Amino acid sequence: DVLQGHQREMTQTLHTRCQEPSQIIFQFKANPPAVTFELTGETDNIFMIEREGLLYCTRALDRETRSTHNLQVAALDANGIIVEGPVPITIEVKDINDNRPMFLQSKYEGSVRQNSRPGKPFLYVNATDLDDPATPNGQLYYQIVIQLPMINNVMYFQINNKTGAISLTREGSQELNPAKNPSYNLVISVKDMGGQSENSFSDTTSVDIIVTENIWKAPKPVEMVENSTDPHPIKITQVRWNDPGARYSLVDKEKLPRFPFSIDQEGDIYVTQPLDREEKDAYVFYAVAKDEYGKPLSYPLEIHVKVKDINDNPPTCPSPVTVFEVQENERLGNSIGTLTAHDRDEENTANSFLNYRIVEQTPKLPMDGLFLIQTYAGMLQLAKQSLKKQDTPQYNLTIEVSDKDFKTLCFVQINIIDINDQIPIFEKSDYGNLTLAEDTNVGSTILTIQATDADEPFTGSSKILYHIKKGDSEGRLGVDTDPHTNTGYVIIKKPLDFETAAVSNIVFKAENPEPLVFGVTYNASSFAKFTLIVTDVNEAPQFSQHVFQAKVSEDVAIGTKVGNVTAKDPEGLDISYSLRGDARGWLKIDHVTGEIFSVAPLDREAGSPYRVQVVATEVGGSSLSSVSEFHLILMDVNDNPPRLAKDYTGLFFCHPLSAPGSLIFEATDDDQHLFRGPHFTFSLGSGSLQNDWEVSKINGTHARLSTRHTDFEEREYVVLIRINDGGRPPLEGIVSLPVTFCSCVEGSCFRPAGRQTGIPTVGMAVGILLTTLLVIGIILAVVFIRIKKDKGKDNVESAQASEVKPLRS
Repeated sequence: DVLQGHQREMTQTLHTRCQEPSQIIFQFKANPPAVTFELTGETDNIFMIEREGLLYCTRALDRETRSTHNLQVAALDANGIIVEGPVPITIEVKDINDNRPMFLQSKYEGSVRQNSRPGKPFLYVNATDLDDPATPNGQLYYQIVIQLPMINNVMYFQINNKTGAISLTREGSQELNPAKNPSYNLVISVKDMGGQSENSFSDTTSVDIIVTENIWKAPKPVEMVENSTDPHPIKITQVRWNDPGARYSLVDKEKLPRFPFSIDQEGDIYVTQPLDREEKDAYVFYAVAKDEYGKPLSYPLEIHVKVKDINDNPPTCPSPVTVFEVQENERLGNSIGTLTAHDRDEENTANSFLNYRIVEQTPKLPMDGLFLIQTYAGMLQLAKQSLKKQDTPQYNLTIEVSDKDFKTLCFVQINIIDINDQIPIFEKSDYGNLTLAEDTNVGSTILTIQATDADEPFTGSSKILYHIKKGDSEGRLGVDTDPHTNTGYVIIKKPLDFETAAVSNIVFKAENPEPLVFGVTYNASSFAKFTLIVTDVNEAPQFSQHVFQAKVSEDVAIGTKVGNVTAKDPEGLDISYSLRGDARGWLKIDHVTGEIFSVAPLDREAGSPYRVQVVATEVGGSSLSSVSEFHLILMDVNDNPPRLAKDYTGLFFCHPLSAPGSLIFEATDDDQHLFRGPHFTFSLGSGSLQNDWEVSKINGTHARLSTRHTDFEEREYVVLIRINDGGRPPLEGIVSLPVTFCSCVEGSCFRPAGRQTGIPTVGMAVGILLTTLLVIGIILAVVFIRIKKDKGKDNVESAQASEVKPLRS
């Protein structure tokens, strides 16, 4: 009795599309005396029932008009009296894709600032679809179809496929310029069926976008007068973000111990204390704008502050007393020396422009005014007559040095020295041959030379300086002079080289710092020589670079040349190349040319850059070698299929389901992704799953697995998911999600404990326990008997010992 069965169940729910007239929905049956049926409720003149109990529809249903029809079916006897029922019948109308999506506006308008942050929405487009949003029929997919103008085939705008949010791409953030293109037009389409079906409906709309100038710009450099006495803080400049609400801060990348600047939340920048140009003449720091979450809104702006000089420093003398020497026969007008004072104020300005003036000469013998000083250069000259040491061996001058506001007194001592009429004379003219290995340490003293001068000791006339005049064009040698003895020490300044200079004939010249008097010249006595012989030392090969680097795609064919290295041997020997540290066995090297080839498939995900050492060994000789690095950077290709980001075990729904439920899972792969990250698409891995499950994309890495109904058994289901990475070439992976429907206790899946492999039954446990106790009893009995025997033995031995023991009185 079908009708009675329905009556017991109270309500019967039927799902139908009823797309054709007179389509039979259900067959009702009743027992006598029922002879016919009656249908009442929300029939809308669509649902009819025949006398025999056939429930059918007269025309196509429209879910958008009514999605649920509540009907009642009763069985009547021949007199039209209800004998069974009425039974409530609920008919749910299944959706079909019979409505196209429609944009709310045929045209949208918006504006965006140049250099706005990529990915931040500045405009939304919205569309609606009358179909069921819980099914693909009502799931909308937005897409930019046309961008005008399209410059260099680069998209400046992007749209969120789910929400319709329009934002700039990274290229758009960098390249939009209202001076070049002040406006753009986008054509945007919306499709139902999630955009995944060729039979989906679509609509389009137009979007006009105005590009406005970015006011987030670095201000002009600021100039601040040092040591300002105005009240601080003082506003010096400002920055402004394009929209209100930005949070401003300053970043001192120089990490100064004292950072004298601040910024308020209006973007005004202040100097907080007086600046000192002599302490620091310029500052460079950065202004940053962030949103309410602390995320930077754009790139930082560089702020330049120059500290303007004021004349706040007096001239300073080079030393407490500056000493010059002059020969007693010095001619009038000759330079004695230059007094160079300093001023800490800004160079090449009036604040640091110095004047020199002699204010006193001591003694005034044989007269005053023997010296003059150039007003701006500070050079001292002999003014009136040649000096005589017998008049006085020393003069002291007081010199006033002044800038436009300050004056300083400096002191100069002028010593009168004997005329330089004697030349230095070497103790010997030939120091013979000197043989050295080419690896002799730099800084080594290799020879001592000596010349003498008969002029007044410890003066510029007798001081000797040694110079190498011939045989050392590379400057490998130098001579240091002992100021007390005029001894010269020949040292190695640069490494010796047998290959370029095996034998060098070195010529020295001994000279005085003071010029010789007129008519006296240096001759052969002031010259000496020696021969430097450099012996060969076998040196290791030398690479042209410390690190060699190459870049190839990870899918190059085996045998492809991926790079090369070069080295030379100083002695000109041949070189053999080899690799060290090729842990993965990916590479080989041509022993002669240094060319490096792949010998196995490369894999960026296993390691990039791939680092190995290259060894260059000389062929013959001492077989010396040297080592360089070779770094192989592997460029990614799409060779890893998508997979689940983690092991999804323990996924469950509480049984029975009260409503359709969903779970979220994440996918990943091992390939390299652009700044936007992966963009996976998700679908069910088998058509047989579509009646029970559906999968929908959340973003590029996450998706939602949902149940289509609530009628699931209490057991585990394995749902296959197909994930496509959209790469070039696209790769797919099919993964398994185990989902359990189980009874729940306080929101957790409850699984009754059952028989598990390896765990004994109760009977087995009792048997094991009795056996254990029996073994323990046997062991205790044996131990007891053994102890008793040992005790009896001890008693016998004790008795025997007492019988033979001698008596003692």
